[in-house]
Amino acid sequence: MADLTIADPDGDRHLSGFIWYPTEATGPLSFDLESVVWESSQVIKDGDPAKGRFPLVVLSHGMYGNAYNQAWFANALARRGYVVAAVNHPGTSTWSRDPEVTRQLWERPKDISRVIDHATATPELAMMVDPARVFMAGHSLGGFTAIALAGARYDAARLNLVCAEMPDELTCNILSNWKVAQTDEDRVRMEADLSDPRISAFVVFDLGGTQSFSDTSLARIDRPLLIYGAPIMNSGLTLDIESRALRSAVAPGIARYVEPETLSHFDFLGRCKPGGYEILQKEEPGDEIICANGGARRAAKHEKIIEEAGSFFDDAKP
Repeated sequence: MADLTIADPDGDRHLSGFIWYPTEATGPLSFDLESVVWESSQVIKDGDPAKGRFPLVVLSHGMYGNAYNQAWFANALARRGYVVAAVNHPGTSTWSRDPEVTRQLWERPKDISRVIDHATATPELAMMVDPARVFMAGHSLGGFTAIALAGARYDAARLNLVCAEMPDELTCNILSNWKVAQTDEDRVRMEADLSDPRISAFVVFDLGGTQSFSDTSLARIDRPLLIYGAPIMNSGLTLDIESRALRSAVAPGIARYVEPETLSHFDFLGRCKPGGYEILQKEEPGDEIICANGGARRAAKHEKIIEEAGSFFDDAKP
């Protein structure tokens, strides 16, 4: 594991995060994260990369999440022979919530494209990345980001109609509060083609925002999708108009849909330490829900997701 920094030469949207990769080194071992709430994994920081070029997986975190959120997944994929990169999306991450930046939601897919640019052009990374084998996974708002990169097009008019019928829907409230696509200029940017043809396949973890995409563009997605729906709807997302709707909107044969009956939206975050729930309950009342059943039960779900998603990427290699 190593730190990842990508400067913005044209502005101030600098990206920071982490990259995980195979190594033949055996030490020194350290923990990827120090936290009283979250379980850590052992990694070799800044170890020499293993010889050869490996497939690249880029991760996109959810609303107000961060590049650590799917470290459990990144670590496992690196052990399977993948290079994995994750960055903090400015404006919608744990430490960056400036409303002016949050509004620019069209930048999220561009962040992912910039990560791919960086990984395939920077000499020390390009030597271990196979540019012909690039994949992506995203959770929640990161799933929205993934679907935009797969070719779905934002449709402000459609979303307005949906939200007129369901004004209390979570996605409607969030995008309205963020003032997404509320000016003509912003609408043009949001409705632009934000796809990246370099990405061969996508894993989508319980996305939000399906109703903001046009049906026509969803039906035109032609790259493989592995879609996870979480029937324990403790996040406020409505499965029938999100993951299930995405499965129905794409063309036959494009998507594989998985909906384990005990899966919740927050099971795609890391494992919580014993006492993590109580710490959040005291320090951040309301946030403790992200650690509900977040220990051994979540770890078992992670193992299954790792095997399913890892095999999906293995099978999708060009």
